[in-house]
Amino acid sequence: MKSLKYLATIVFTSALLSAHAQSVPMPPGTSTNEPSPEAAAKSADDPLAQAEAAIDTKDFAHARSLLDTYLSGHSNDARALFDRGYVEDAQEHDHAAANYYQKAIAADPNQFESHLAVGLILARQDKQQDAHQQLEAASRLEPNPPNPAAKAQAFRALAELDRSANPDAAKQELIQALSISPETPADLLLTGEIAEAEGDEVNAETAYRRALNQQPESSAATAGLAHVLIAQKKYADAEPLIKSALIRDPDDPALNSQLAIVLNAEGKQNESVAALEKLHAKQPDDASISGMLADAYTQAGAADKADPLYVQLLKSNPNDPALLTARGENLIRQQRYAEAVVVLQKTVSLRPDSGNAWSSLAFAASENHQPQLVIDSLSARSKYLEETPATYFLWATAYDNLHHTREAADYYHKFLTASNGRFPDQEWQAKHRLVTLGK
Repeated sequence: MKSLKYLATIVFTSALLSAHAQSVPMPPGTSTNEPSPEAAAKSADDPLAQAEAAIDTKDFAHARSLLDTYLSGHSNDARALFDRGYVEDAQEHDHAAANYYQKAIAADPNQFESHLAVGLILARQDKQQDAHQQLEAASRLEPNPPNPAAKAQAFRALAELDRSANPDAAKQELIQALSISPETPADLLLTGEIAEAEGDEVNAETAYRRALNQQPESSAATAGLAHVLIAQKKYADAEPLIKSALIRDPDDPALNSQLAIVLNAEGKQNESVAALEKLHAKQPDDASISGMLADAYTQAGAADKADPLYVQLLKSNPNDPALLTARGENLIRQQRYAEAVVVLQKTVSLRPDSGNAWSSLAFAASENHQPQLVIDSLSARSKYLEETPATYFLWATAYDNLHHTREAADYYHKFLTASNGRFPDQEWQAKHRLVTLGK
């Protein structure tokens, strides 16, 4: 189950390339400058120029009509196909736009604009491998007319895709972008993320602080800096930073999640739960948030509140071993041992190498008066984990309940040696049973 600690690794991630066609280069040949009289006269007879003029004024219906007419007689014109894709992209019709961009690439594999545009769409759709291929192709080509900002955008998009899986490549791609375009606050955020992926918390912190100096009200930069501080266990520094940002942006999910992490780490479980309850109320279908709230309830001693969340999560992921283990252990906390046995048996059937699940199953079985299941579970557990005083005691009581006197006595002695005064109630019971057993 994803715990509050786990959340610290995921709460800060910028939305990948969320801009639509407005961030794509304008169609080849278009310009924001006033055309000369000669160019204007020429464009009056050029259907593509007319379509691009309509695009420039955002008259997409007129542009579509002109382009469809033109393409009916020039179906392999790469420029027209790109323009047609741009019309759809500008209206956020991703599927249609990508289709036209792909046709433009087929007509002219060296057209920079279509490679970049379809790469951005694929990235938005989380098709990272295909997006990377298209953006890499764009990075090797040149815009027509020359457009350093668009070329830099291809490198930045690659850096976004590579930041976690290949941070060294992402760093070089960002450097390439910065060599042909000015640095932006978004670049500083990306620099911080890349540094974090490399385990360089010092440079990550520096980048996020620089971003905040440029944009003091940036929730993304605040979340980034807080993420680094949490990783460094500087909770006292992170808490006021996050709370200050939440005054400005009270519904930001990353900031609310981080606040919950910090409060939990500081032992303020009730406040942590309140922060997660607020977040869950706004995003009841977010599995990560539900899992964190369930974990927080468990840590706060409210197992009964956690259980409905686990039940709901398991409806979507009925065979998730981590979720099953979490629910089984939560049922144990509620003393619902028979139900816990059923859940944990399913867990170990899915993950027979989970020593922790076998431990929990052994305990639930013991409380449910199933001594043979206790022994079977402990035998499986022993393949993956070392014995502890608790497991020695479970072995002993299980054998004792099965009237296997010799084995019970042997494990009671092992328990007493390992316990060494740390579990007085169980030690008294073990000594009493040894006397009774005559051992």
